Amino acid sequence: MMAAVTSSMRDRTGRTLEEWVEAVRTSGVDPLDQNEVRKWLKAEHGVPQNTQWAIAFEAAKQAGWVEPTVEQYIDQQYSGPKAALRPIFDAARRLIEELGTDVRVEGRGTYTPFVRARQFAAIAAATKARVDLGLRFVVAPSSELLVPAKAPGQSSHKIGLTSTEDVNDEVGSLIAIAYQQNGR
Repeated sequence: MMAAVTSSMRDRTGRTLEEWVEAVRTSGVDPLDQNEVRKWLKAEHGVPQNTQWAIAFEAAKQAGWVEPTVEQYIDQQYSGPKAALRPIFDAARRLIEELGTDVRVEGRGTYTPFVRARQFAAIAAATKARVDLGLRFVVAPSSELLVPAKAPGQSSHKIGLTSTEDVNDEVGSLIAIAYQQNGR
């Protein structure tokens, strides 16, 4: 997706990615603060959201930021007061990754998305005591575990998990349905 955004950037915004990075560099906004860069791009230039992300990412990289690995993102999410939630994350992750070799894990700051043809699951340390397993359904199955949601990630529904015992056969079946509905 990022390649598509950057290749058409001049047509959509009047500037290339390099021109936008230079604008960020000379704006006075800290290029390492990607959130502030995105806010500035929107407020000052009306830059669309995906383009904001591409520009902020590249500006930060050129300013010396190194993107964390997927495992570094996950370690950060499950540190400090949320460290006790890591076994729940690991149990859910195992179920998801066992579905097929086409499952790709991506890194984000506040949640971990799992992608096939598109994102079908996401896990987030929602509170100090709960992990949210987000699932994306085309047609949601009937289950008392599912709560309609818009997060984490691109989820249509979520399941609150408070212990590894919550990561059970029914949860595994729901994950498998989301996987199947979001395949190739």
